[in-house]
Parts: sequence; C-alpha cells; structure tokens
Amino acid sequence: MPLPRMRICLPVALAGAGLLISGCANPSVGSDRDDPTQPVTIKFWHGWSDPGEVKAVNDSIARFEKLHPNIKVKAIGNVTDETVNQALRAGGDDAPDVVSSFTTNNVGQFCSSGMWADLDPFMKKTGVAKEKVFPKTLLDYTRYQGTQCALPLLADSYGLYYNKDAFRKAGIERPPHTMSELKHDAEKLTRRTAKGSYEQLGFMPNFRLYQNSPDRLFAQWGPTYFDKNGKAQLAKDPVTKQFFTTALGLINAQGGYAAMEKFRTTFGDEMSTQNAFLTQKVAMHMDGEWRGLMLRKDKAKFDWDTAPMPVPDDQEDTYGRGYLTGTVAGISHSSKHQNAAWELVKFLTVDTDQVVRFANAIHNIPSTNAALKSPKLDAEPTFRTFLDIAANRHSTALPPSNNGGQYVTSLQDFSYNVEAGKVPDLDKGLRELDAQIDADNLQSEN
Repeated sequence: MPLPRMRICLPVALAGAGLLISGCANPSVGSDRDDPTQPVTIKFWHGWSDPGEVKAVNDSIARFEKLHPNIKVKAIGNVTDETVNQALRAGGDDAPDVVSSFTTNNVGQFCSSGMWADLDPFMKKTGVAKEKVFPKTLLDYTRYQGTQCALPLLADSYGLYYNKDAFRKAGIERPPHTMSELKHDAEKLTRRTAKGSYEQLGFMPNFRLYQNSPDRLFAQWGPTYFDKNGKAQLAKDPVTKQFFTTALGLINAQGGYAAMEKFRTTFGDEMSTQNAFLTQKVAMHMDGEWRGLMLRKDKAKFDWDTAPMPVPDDQEDTYGRGYLTGTVAGISHSSKHQNAAWELVKFLTVDTDQVVRFANAIHNIPSTNAALKSPKLDAEPTFRTFLDIAANRHSTALPPSNNGGQYVTSLQDFSYNVEAGKVPDLDKGLRELDAQIDADNLQSEN
C-alpha cells in the first residue's frame, strides 16, 4: 500500500448539513483499502427504473463527478435486493461498491450479516454528526443493534388523498382527523348502484389494495412490535387489538368484506391510469407522496387534496403523524474502493443541495433535517403535507429485524385472515402471531 500523498489542505464547512470536513483528513477515511484522491471507477447499483428517476440519478452522479473528477461512477439501475445480495455474497470485481435498497425491512439483515460495511468509522473521520444530520426515525431504520450500515437516501411518508368534489357532494367540509370520523365519512361517501354493487367506495381498507399493507395503517396507533429483549409483543400491546377492531369496523360499515373484495378486483393497476383513486372508484385513499405527481401527470378529472391519515380517537393529539420508510444507501463489505465509495454515499445522503435537488426531481421526501427546511424544496401544498408528516415527532417506521422483515410478512398474512373473518379469537390469534415471529427470529439467529 503506497504512502498517501502530501496535500495542502483547508477546512471546509458544509453549512446546514451538520458537518465539518477537514481537508487535512487522512486519505484513508474509514478503511485502509484505498486513497479516495486517486483515479478510480466505482460501481453503484440502485433500484430506480422509471426514465425520469434514472435521469435524476444520472444527473446526481454528474454533479458528484464534477466535484470529484478523479472518481468515475458506473451506475446500474433496476436492481433488486436479491440481486445485490447475490453479488455481495459472490464478491469479486463485478460486485458493486455502493448499494441502495428501497426496502428498509432488510436493513437488519444487511447489518447483521456484515454484507454492508459499518459507516460509523467513515462518518467519524469526515465529521458527519449523524444525529444532527438525519431525523431520528430515518436514522433508526438505517441501523441495527448499534451498527450503522446504511444511511437514508430520500424517504417516503404516507398520508390521505381525498376527492374534494366527492366531499362537497356528500356535504363533508374537511378530511377526517380521527378513525371514527374516517368511518363516518367513508359511509357517507360510499355510493351503490341500483343492482347493489359499488359505484364509489368511501375508503377501501382491505389490506391487499396497493399500498394498504397493514403495517402502514397500523403506524397511526404508534405500535411497539418488540419489547426491550426483542420479543414480539403485539398481543400485549392494547393498540393492536384496537387497530384490527377499527379495520373490521371500516369494512362492515361499507358493505362487508366479500362485497368489497369483489369490487377491488375491478380496480386497475396501481401505477396505471386505471388506478382506483384516479378513476374515482374510491373517494379516500392512503398513499405516498409520489401519487400527487402521478395525479397531475395523468390530469385527474376531479379536485383532490392531501392530508395526514386519521389517528385513533384517544390519540387525537398525534394527528399529523404517518408511516415512514424510504431508500437506503451503503457500501459493500468487499469493496476495494470503500473510501471513494463513501465520498459518493456522503454526497448522495448528506449534501443539502444534492438531497433537495434529487427529492424535487423524483418527488420524494428529503432525508436530512437541513433539506426538509430548505427554501429550495418543492413548495406545492399537496406535497408539503408529506413533508410535515415526515417531520412530525409521532411518525414511525418499522423496526429492523435480522431476517429481512419476516415479521411484517407474518403480520400481513395474519391480517388477511382477520379481515376475511377467519380469526374468531383475536386475542388467541395475536398470541400465536407473536410466537411465530419469535420462532422465525430465533431461527435466523442460529
């Protein structure tokens, strides 16, 4: 390993990003494998595939390469977590240096397996004060048991889209704030045909619809999935039963599960112009911030707006909260260019101007405190709703696990049975769910 070159250096402050980077730092930043000032080509694998999103990624890389002319980035898009994991296990020259994932559920697996490098040494050497840079909830879903193997690379928050024309027709003045208001409004907004089928549903609560995975609506209760020892405690947390009772109440108030499932099969694809909200088959809909861009692009034929999802009646003071998730980025454990890779990860995740520009380009939520407050951020009101949700102190994300979020899959399967009326004893069913989650976690550890 050659000795690092002597360099003239000046401290450089990155205002607003919570950073102080010294130009005198040793070229070996968090690793002794490479000198990031030397010419190098690194590989970046990501999941974006939409042409507009890919352009935004490539524009980001061009900005990075302008700042770091010695580092060239070869980007490969539309890559799944499974493909990334296979490449990282195989190692070699074809494996990526910088990796990203849309699935925060897998962070625990990335960290515990060691496939993604610990980023704390890199941050320590370059002065990134992570607790100041990133919102706590986003920081929490990028680490596992003390290992910070990823950083947030934009975020998603979930809120309520509602048809203002339908609201006016039904005499409803504002979006619901509580779950009882949601139920009341859903009933008023539901319209049936002469033959008894649906013309429009107020709110489709069924867990198989688009983004309606149960963990997302469950976030409005602020659940605690695991106790301090890592044991599942859904059966012990009283809000779990409240959540399922509320979901069943929404179903029964609008005609029952069988009728609603039959209507759901008439919906078009989530990402198409036949989306159920766009075609006005549902008057209220839970979705992420990106939906607004699609509604404008597809020229929705009705007046619509956004709001936070309702909260339980006994938690009305938490109104404004929502479910958070997002894309994460990290460095391959086997990369021979980890310091150069860190320069890219740091640029993509920490640089305020870059985070804002990327968020505006693909209509996602910026993932740093400074970017969330930036005056350069898209000020469109329907998008601002989701920025407020992301900044709300009550908003929550799923806790990481060591098996890729298997507990979420177990919750989904259980929820499908609950809404279909196949769980006659909810308390017993929740105890069995906890036992299954604990067994799956134990098996992953062995």
